[in-house]
Amino acid sequence: MRRKVFAFLPKNLKQMNLIIPMAGIGKRMRPHTLITPKPLIPIGGKPIVQRLVEDIASLCDDPINEIGFIIGEFGDQVEKQLIDIAESLGAVGKIYYQTEALGTGHAIYCAEQSLTGPVIVAFADTLFRADFKIDDSKEGVIWVKQIEDPSQFGVIKVNDDGVITDFIEKPKDFVSDLAIIGIYFFKDGGHLKRELKSLIDNNVVKGGEYQLTDALENMKQQGVQFQPGEVDHWMDCGNKNATLETNSMILEFEKDLDLIDSTATVIDSTIIEPVFIGAGAQIKNSVIGPHVSVGANTKINDSRIIGSIVRSNSIINNAVMQNSLVGSNAQVKLNPSDLSMGDYSTIS
Repeated sequence: MRRKVFAFLPKNLKQMNLIIPMAGIGKRMRPHTLITPKPLIPIGGKPIVQRLVEDIASLCDDPINEIGFIIGEFGDQVEKQLIDIAESLGAVGKIYYQTEALGTGHAIYCAEQSLTGPVIVAFADTLFRADFKIDDSKEGVIWVKQIEDPSQFGVIKVNDDGVITDFIEKPKDFVSDLAIIGIYFFKDGGHLKRELKSLIDNNVVKGGEYQLTDALENMKQQGVQFQPGEVDHWMDCGNKNATLETNSMILEFEKDLDLIDSTATVIDSTIIEPVFIGAGAQIKNSVIGPHVSVGANTKINDSRIIGSIVRSNSIINNAVMQNSLVGSNAQVKLNPSDLSMGDYSTIS
């Protein structure tokens, strides 16, 4: 099992590790994930995974000292970007590899070197908003959100004392509306590591995969008390439409911030906020917004764009776009129409 370590853990800091499994190839986001891993797609001008680690860091009273990213073969440039994200929070960055899709439990165990002391595990296709601090005196916390249709998610059941009694994966019949959002706290990361190792050593699989919920169940049976933590907002980034909806929500949350870079150029255009416009972007003779994110150095001319993401170094000319996701270094060049239309005519 390969790993890369890019820094040394300062000895004078209290240990708190964050593990981010993100090795999936992002099939539901193709073609946008052919080159860019899904967690690095920008939402409101920041990669999804950067927003995730910043949000988690804001919930911790103590600094996060180590962030372990579990990835596939993404390449040196992506690995450097992840390490830079960790270092921007003053944390040590580590890269671990999961080269086979063997389940959530296996993915986390790939970062076994970081499974020590208090540990937070957060899957990288989820963003959230919450107003609390992590209570590291609890043995374990599993964050959930009450939703109308929990059948596509893992859910929990809770007793009258607020302790989790059951973990159910994608229940066919209703048992609970508290869906697990993919963020966990473990006071003893070593205990989690031992249970994950036991699953792998004894080949305890479901559907050919090692499941984190099986390790949680074993820990619960051994007396670990898991408690639910609820978030105010749970935002999915699993597919294109969900990502665009999350982009809209993030821009609404941050609309009081200055989201237009000072080096961006806006000429003869209307900006309907909230809109993010990155460094060096050029907007001319266009109407942009609401809920649009424009990447750095992108050029938009004679266009109307609503509820969309256009990534960096792209060119958009003469386009009307809504609910659209355009990658980096892309070009959309449509020809303006010179029309002579009769009465009661329609073009669509």
